[in-house]
Amino acid sequence: MTSPQWQDALEAAILAPSPHNTQPWRFEVTGDQVDVLLDESRVLAVADPGGREARMSCGAALFNLRMALRSQGLPVHVWLTPDADRRDLLARVRVSGYLAARADELVLYKAIPRRRTNRRPFRDDPVGGDVQMALRQAALHEGARLVLLVRPQRYDAVSTLLRFAENSQRQDVGFQDELLAWVAEDPDRLDGVPPLASGPPPLIEPLVLLRHYGSDGDKRPREYEQEPLLGVLLTHRDDARDHMRAGQALQRVLLTATAGEVSTSFLSAAVERSASRCALTSVLGEEGYPQAVLRFGYGYLPPHTRRRPVEEVSTCL
Repeated sequence: MTSPQWQDALEAAILAPSPHNTQPWRFEVTGDQVDVLLDESRVLAVADPGGREARMSCGAALFNLRMALRSQGLPVHVWLTPDADRRDLLARVRVSGYLAARADELVLYKAIPRRRTNRRPFRDDPVGGDVQMALRQAALHEGARLVLLVRPQRYDAVSTLLRFAENSQRQDVGFQDELLAWVAEDPDRLDGVPPLASGPPPLIEPLVLLRHYGSDGDKRPREYEQEPLLGVLLTHRDDARDHMRAGQALQRVLLTATAGEVSTSFLSAAVERSASRCALTSVLGEEGYPQAVLRFGYGYLPPHTRRRPVEEVSTCL
């Protein structure tokens, strides 16, 4: 395993999404092995006090790493939470031998630099049934389930819960202070969410409220789609290993959407508080633990949010 191969793989890994673009990952490279670690200093104390979303972000980074290595024809062996005495060690990856990449792996790898969170309005064009099936299969491939809300009664109940959770966070001073700390007003900042990446103010309040970053400035109000396709990602359990599985499933879903020219964004408020997360479970009527709520649709892509360089988040031992 050469240094350029690891460099390419880590360049892909750091393009994973994370809450407020906190980038809570570290990597330790030793020969043909890389450890994926949680940077606990970047866990959101208010929005994510248990580190669940941060671990999912590391899982998403792990998935990108896997696809980048597979694109080079490298077999990948993964162990999740391999050391019970190290809470920050989330995964260990080893490579050996040669195995030609599959066509689907190459498609997902090529989608990595094109994926981004789209907080802007979507068109009202529906996401077709074949695309919905591909999204569900992507989650299943990684040991999770994606429940798409296509029944009106359940859709209305979940969207109401999402609005309530988002409004609660907007009234939470601690949450708003934390969010403000991660608004990247400085154009040279390498983490956080720049105001440009936030959507414009709605002309009419949409059914589903989106998280807002920074000042509206000169943004003109625009009309948002009224009923985007919504999906909830579920896992069987809710421990650190399942959070890593959820992160990998999440990223496979996001990249599958990207490959199909479908835009995505997160509706995280309902899974960031235990009460609303329990309520979401009840409303869904599905077995499992909700890990992420996603919005799917068709729209014009915003610019990428920035990333810290590989050299800042990795160590060669």
